[in-house]
Amino acid sequence: MMLRAGGKRLLGLGFVRQVAATPAAAATAVRSYHERVVDHYNNPRNVGAFDKKDPTVGTGLVGAPACGDVMKLQIKVDDNTGEIVDACFKTFGCGSAIASSSVATEWVKGKHIEEVLSIKNTEIAKHLSLPPVKLHCSMLAEDAIKAAVKDYEKKRDKLGHNKESALDTAEKAANA
Repeated sequence: MMLRAGGKRLLGLGFVRQVAATPAAAATAVRSYHERVVDHYNNPRNVGAFDKKDPTVGTGLVGAPACGDVMKLQIKVDDNTGEIVDACFKTFGCGSAIASSSVATEWVKGKHIEEVLSIKNTEIAKHLSLPPVKLHCSMLAEDAIKAAVKDYEKKRDKLGHNKESALDTAEKAANA
């Protein structure tokens, strides 16, 4: 019972927030996670791993040394269409990092690899209502998506599929 109550306090749940009388008191008030963060933390989507040796799998492994968050995001791509047919993640980090990973895997599924490169950390942060101190979590998710696409394309190049990479196409579009 104590553990459950402590966990709810940690997440900012289970007690009524009171208005602070002074700015100093406001600074020490308990901050709570947005309900979407709590939902993705309690019920993370697409947790798992694919075989990284599979040529249709791209793996992005990124980390933030300052806070210790490490995120591995993997995509499984249909070689014929370039569509991401599945995605999964494993994240060691805070609730915001786990939620950002979970959202990222949901957003990339069913999209073309070029299309997912346009997913920005600001969109993830806005969707999860992340406070400024947690923006690095959404940045990790964006970086993990890009790293997974890059890894997939590197594997394709090794196999002799010399199509222009999605990263090159996205960069050309951004510069045009």
